[in-house]
Formats: sequence, C-alpha cells, structure tokens
Amino acid sequence: MGLSLATAERWVERWERQQQRYAVDREERFTVIADVVEQAVAGVPGRPLVVDLGCGPGSLAARLARRVPYGDIVAVDMDPLLLELARTHHADAARYVDVVIGAADWTRALRLDRPLDAAVSTTALHYLGPDALRRTYRQLAGLLRPGGVLVNGDHFPHDDTVLAGLAACVGRRHAERGQALAHEDWAAWWAAVAEDPELTDLLAERRRRQPAATGTGGSASAGTGSVPCLSVSAHERLLRQAGFRHVGVVWQYGDSHVVVAVR
Repeated sequence: MGLSLATAERWVERWERQQQRYAVDREERFTVIADVVEQAVAGVPGRPLVVDLGCGPGSLAARLARRVPYGDIVAVDMDPLLLELARTHHADAARYVDVVIGAADWTRALRLDRPLDAAVSTTALHYLGPDALRRTYRQLAGLLRPGGVLVNGDHFPHDDTVLAGLAACVGRRHAERGQALAHEDWAAWWAAVAEDPELTDLLAERRRRQPAATGTGGSASAGTGSVPCLSVSAHERLLRQAGFRHVGVVWQYGDSHVVVAVR
C-alpha cells in the first residue's frame, strides 16, 4: 500500500488547506504547542522524546521536527490512510506507530526506550469518552518524566452556556473570514480521496477498521466537529486526578484552546 511521494505531497497539501476551515488560528496553535515543547525540553540531556497522539498526516509532527530537530518524535494514529501520507510525505519527521489510543496495552506498541519529555495532541483526544480519557491521561502521566508536559490543542466548550455561545460566535466569525483559504471542506476532501486509484487499498482498509474504532481515539482527522467534547474544566480535573501537578490553559481563541499539564 505504498504511495508515491508526489501523491502524498498533493494530498497532504490539500489536507492542510481544508483543515483551516475547522481549527481556529490553526498555525498559531501549532506554534504555541511547539513553544511549550521547546521550553519543556530545554536543557534535557541526550535526545528529548516526544509523542504526537493522533498525528494524522503528520502536520504537527513535521512542525515539531523543525522546531526540535535534536529530538525524537513518535507519531501515533489509527487511520491507515493518514498514517501512510505521513510516512511518505514526512518520512524523516517521526517514527510512526499504527495503534488505537486508549485500546488495551496501546502504550506498549509505542516501544519507548526511555521516559517521555512531552506528549502532544491536536483535535484527537476528544474522541475518547470520560472513562477512557481518564485512563489515557493516567497512562501518559506514567510515561512522562517528572517535569514533562502534556500539551493538548482542541476545541473545548465552556461550562457556562452564555460564554460557550459567545466563544462559538467568535470562532465561527473567524472561520468565515478564512473560508477563502480553504477551497474544500472535510467531506469534499475525503470524496476526492475516494477518486484517487492510488489510495484505493488504503481507503478500503480505513473503512474496514472504522466500525471497530467507534468510540476510540487516535486520529487527528477531526474536521466536522460532530463529536461532543468535554469542557476545559473537565479536562483540567481529569488531568489533576491523573497526577499532573500544574494544569491550565496557555492559549485561547474562541473555543480553541491549548491546555498544558506538567507532570
């Protein structure tokens, strides 16, 4: 199911454009996540170790590899098509692992040889239900060294319904102003993928896995916003229960947040 580099480049570039419809200030959010990781690994002896949870086609992993070229990145996803795009287009950015986040013994598949310095994620962990998310946060806390960070960028609703409405309005207006940058949406991207004969086998494997993956996490393929998310305060509570000492929001635009938890 290998892809040509030209095919991978074409589809990753189209992915980057269509994702701008959904992630408010997506590039700035990536930059903030990279800033936190860079600060967290400063002074770490040897090669810092970072895991990217729900890496999709490698968008965040590639950016982190450029910011922290002296580190090792393990990029995780359950979507075979997006993973193959990442492996082909961003081959040198990370070591890619095909596993469902939150599944039994999923952390063993990472084959980590030392404690993590950072774990990052964007628009992926909201696929986990509260119990699975609590368990996953505890597992990540156990993998991180003392002082290591978990950085999660996603759309989190407010507990206060009035503020939730205002934040949603801010995000919606921002997205409307950026619509010209994205020529296709999530559904159109996948519809176009289905027409590419080079992706036929990967798409068939993706469809085969989807029923078994219902209710699990592991892909940065969030685009439609159809999966309900826990609030920021709920995530912060689960992170503290998991053993993280310092938890809070370091960046926000509308309902788009970057939440950081320090082990």
